[in-house]
Amino acid sequence: MTTLRLGDTAPDFTQQSSLGPISFHAWADDAWVVLFSHPADFTPVCTTELGRTAALSGEFARRGVKPIAISVDPVDKHQQWIGDINATQNTTVDFPILADADRKVSALYDLIHPNASATATVRSVFFIDPKKTIRATLTYPASTGRNFDELLRVIDSLQLTDSHKVATPADWKDGDDVVILPSLQDPAELAARFPKGYTAVRPYLRTTPQPNR
Repeated sequence: MTTLRLGDTAPDFTQQSSLGPISFHAWADDAWVVLFSHPADFTPVCTTELGRTAALSGEFARRGVKPIAISVDPVDKHQQWIGDINATQNTTVDFPILADADRKVSALYDLIHPNASATATVRSVFFIDPKKTIRATLTYPASTGRNFDELLRVIDSLQLTDSHKVATPADWKDGDDVVILPSLQDPAELAARFPKGYTAVRPYLRTTPQPNR
């Protein structure tokens, strides 16, 4: 089985979902996508995660991101579970949950780790850009729920660094100072790109206010 790496094209697939058949690349269109897997339906941590995703629908939409979940249970179980999620998390799940009962997508994305579980998928997250390129991944065990502030932070960083010659430092969050790429040395370009100026802590470590603020 080939392990997906950063920079790889996210595999295309057609699979059933809670909102009908999904042809992944066509469904994604020109949006960013967060694809995230769940060990099973009717599990406590997954219920909170899907509820949190629904509650953050406005934040995802503001960033041009489509969330899509995956579980190895069939559509009828997904529909029943969505009722529980909506009731217990006080929200409305309006994004698709892939019904990967044949484990086709799980195999494509290497979501079953036999040393953790031979049947349940791990908690993986794939951040996929509009060109269908995998830009970042996170993987957690079944027992550890995801931090959705971190998911949004990663998206913010990817989108910011795509449009400006900067990187985001440790613990950065939207609005904080960023660092200028060491490859950018031309004084005229520095002045044009960073009119607010910058602080050279070291020649390779230059901080500047976030340029899209």
